[in-house]
Parts: sequence; C-alpha cells; structure tokens
Amino acid sequence: MKKINLALQGGGAHGAFTWGVLCRLLQEDDIEIAAISGTSAGALNAAALKSGWVANGRAGAIENLDWLWTEVGAVTDPMFAPWVGASTPTVELWAKAMKYSPAYTAFDMTTRMFSPYIYGPAMQNPLAKIVSKFHYDAVCATTGPELHICATNVRSGKIRVFSGDEIMPKVIMASACLPSLFQAVEFEDPKTGKVEAFWDGGYTGNPALYPLFSRNLPDDLLVVNINPLYRDALPTDTQSIENRINEISFNSSLLRELRAIAFVKRLLADGSIKPGTMKDVLVHMIADDALMNGLNVATKTIPTPLILARLKEAGEAAADKFLKDHKKDLGKRSSVNLSEMFN
Repeated sequence: MKKINLALQGGGAHGAFTWGVLCRLLQEDDIEIAAISGTSAGALNAAALKSGWVANGRAGAIENLDWLWTEVGAVTDPMFAPWVGASTPTVELWAKAMKYSPAYTAFDMTTRMFSPYIYGPAMQNPLAKIVSKFHYDAVCATTGPELHICATNVRSGKIRVFSGDEIMPKVIMASACLPSLFQAVEFEDPKTGKVEAFWDGGYTGNPALYPLFSRNLPDDLLVVNINPLYRDALPTDTQSIENRINEISFNSSLLRELRAIAFVKRLLADGSIKPGTMKDVLVHMIADDALMNGLNVATKTIPTPLILARLKEAGEAAADKFLKDHKKDLGKRSSVNLSEMFN
C-alpha cells in the first residue's frame, strides 16, 4: 500500500480540476490518502472526500465529490448558459465569451465599485447552503484521512489551520471567503475563545503544507495545483492584471514552503544535518497549466456546468498521466525537481 498526503489548492470554480484528480486517485486501491490540507475550493473538495470516505470508503468519497460539484454547477446566473453556450464551441472561446458577456461585466463592475458590506446581512455566499449539507460528524471523524482547513485571520494577517473537531461550516466558508465578494466570516475561534474574522485561506496558505510534515504521516506529498505558476501572455487588461496578481499571491505561500523543503533536502544531501533530524518530504505535483492559461477570472468566479465538466476531465487525465509516469516513485523519490524549480 502506497500512502500519500494531499495538498489541495483553492482557485474558485477551477477546483473542479481537483475533483477529477481525486476521483481518479480514488480508483487506485493500492493508494491510501493519509491526510489532506485544503484551502477554499480545496477545502470543499477535502471535506467532501473525507465525509464520503468515512460513510462508504472510496465509492462514498467519489459519490460525495460528484454531488458537491453538481451542487456548485447549479450556483450560477442563468443568463450565462443560453447567451454563451449558443456560440462557443470550445472551452477557451467559452471563457472569452464569459469574460466579455454583459452579465459578467455588470457583476465585475459592481464588485469593484461596492463593498460587500453595503448589502448588510442579506449578502450571503451561495456556497453556504451546500457547505451546511456536509455531514460534520464524518468530516470531523478520527477515522479516514486527517483533515486540515486553512483560513486567514483578517486582523492579525496570520494563517489559521483548523483540524479535527474544530472544523464546522463557518470554517469552510471562511476558507473560501474572497473579501471583494463577501463579508468576512466571523465566529468564535476554538483556540482563542475570541470572535475572530477570517478571509480566504489562499492569502496565507494555498494550501498550508506544514500540517502534513508530522512524523506520523507518510513522506509523500502530492500537491494539486490549480493556479498557474507560469503564464506566457502578459496581462494587459484590468481583469487579467488583477487575476494574475491573485494567482501570484495565492501561489506565494506554496512556493515559500516548497523552497523550505528544497533547503532541507540540500542540508540532508550534503550531510549538514543527520538523516531523521528533519523530515525528507517527497514532493509530487499534478497540474494542467496549459488548460488554466486558456481560462480566466470569469470561469474561476462563475461556475458553469460545461467548464466544470471540462475541468473534471482534465483533472482525471492529469492524474492518469501522473500515475503512469510517477506512481512507481511514490515512497521512493520526489517527482518534482525542486532545485530546478527555484533556479
């Protein structure tokens, strides 16, 4: 049995790519998921997998992930589908059509001009109804994979990782709270006993890797990356510039932790520290930057069934390629060259 830890990035509706990756990994009976760290969309995927796994093993996890993204696909503006779908044969054209559609243009202008606080308590994240339907006795169960959810404390600016029975609906909503769209999620933090305000975890940990460094967990760490590390095209319009700024900031915490892993590996390799002193993490990554480069902030913000389905297919294909190329590396070596990544 090959045991792995999963690190699931956030990235709005593009988290459907992770849906496909997870469904493909769950088909491998000889791969066991020991722990998951998730942020934003990654937190939703992680909670759905964990609760389904506890209820009915691998089949339950797949069924719950399918249910989650069917629900997410229903959270959209009905103006988009008929207007865009009639004239867009490819995903890339669909993405461009969405970006310049009257409905998205109006939405984008509104979020730039008005604070979410002007709407008062009536302003609700549409994901709240979905998140409330998770079975939290299963999400917080001591069986199945360990679960860690990341959010950002608004006042301190620090990362907060929620684990075990700390996880509740407001924790997942906090992890997915983009401050330009939604009011901060406020609740009593079990750790401090104080009412704290939280924003999206992507600002401080997308996702946090350090909870997966525990000695009782396996060495293999598989990152599912849905924010492109590299974009060929220089962003020139306002939407593209802000989207790229978002991607860079959401990747920065991940890159910092990967750089720290690379540093430890160098110390171990040159004998500066003794083997066993620090964990030698074996890093793997599944991504599809080519697809993500063809999408944009509109497809990330507005879930549409066609895009979600395409992202799932891409995730399954990327996971399948990873398994064919690197399943043999699990438990033995990293399949990501960190030295090359940071040179």
